[in-house]
Amino acid sequence: MSAVNLLIGLMPMIGWGVMPILTGKFGGRPVNQILGTTYGTLIAAIVVALINQTPMIGGKEFLFTFLSGASWSLGQVLVFYAFSVMGVSRTMPISTGFQLVSTSLWGVFILGNWSSNVAKIIGFLSIAMIIFGVYLTTYSEKKTSSTDVANGDVTRGVLLVLVAAVGYLGYSAFPQAVTVNGFEAFLPQALGMAVFSTLFALISKSNRKTKPFATKSSYTNLISGFSFALAALTYLISSRPDVNGLATGFTLSQMNVVIATLGGIYILHESKTKKEMIAVLSGLALVVVAGIVTAFIK
Repeated sequence: MSAVNLLIGLMPMIGWGVMPILTGKFGGRPVNQILGTTYGTLIAAIVVALINQTPMIGGKEFLFTFLSGASWSLGQVLVFYAFSVMGVSRTMPISTGFQLVSTSLWGVFILGNWSSNVAKIIGFLSIAMIIFGVYLTTYSEKKTSSTDVANGDVTRGVLLVLVAAVGYLGYSAFPQAVTVNGFEAFLPQALGMAVFSTLFALISKSNRKTKPFATKSSYTNLISGFSFALAALTYLISSRPDVNGLATGFTLSQMNVVIATLGGIYILHESKTKKEMIAVLSGLALVVVAGIVTAFIK
């Protein structure tokens, strides 16, 4: 792997790892965060399409990639709610773990991956490692401070992220039903993201009361969308066979969980006790190692 290819492969990790930290810094309600992130992604996708002169696809190809983006928005807004419940540093390892598990199971039962018995054994052992790693990251000592995350909040946050994993799976699965390259899919996906977030802001009475289109955090979070778009676009490049390939590109991109989790602790100041920190780091290590193994199983 050349230094240039490695740099390209690390950009998705950085973009997706920094995005949750940016949304945490810019603040706002989940509706502000999803509006800013999806609109920022749409702006970036339009610019890329104009520069690259990418033709707009139609028919079933447009529909499925549009639904892919809408599914991502559904998953992401639930994760934003989880951020508000239990913080970035707890949410991100759980979200990444669930995504790795759901993607792996989709590949096995729908796409026919892990065809040999040995591959299945290794794969399901890796999934067990991911689940245990996720469990470790949720560890919480009994606390007395009202500002700390309660066990009930962790349970609610985990349930939110579990449902969000279905949306993220749709983000990956819908494009597999059609033949379309990454650059052609980028703009329709961004449109699906933006349309969903707009409907989410308008349909809910509680969201309308907060006037999200007139709130500063909806627009500062455009920068979060630029970070996501950078990651999504460079991942399309990284996963090409002549750059890093799908397996290596995917594995490198999933290391975003380390940046996001540690960023939540050290930048967003989500406090951890010594025992909690040990549990988080141990859980992260298991998720990362098992994720690498599942990416390379044939």
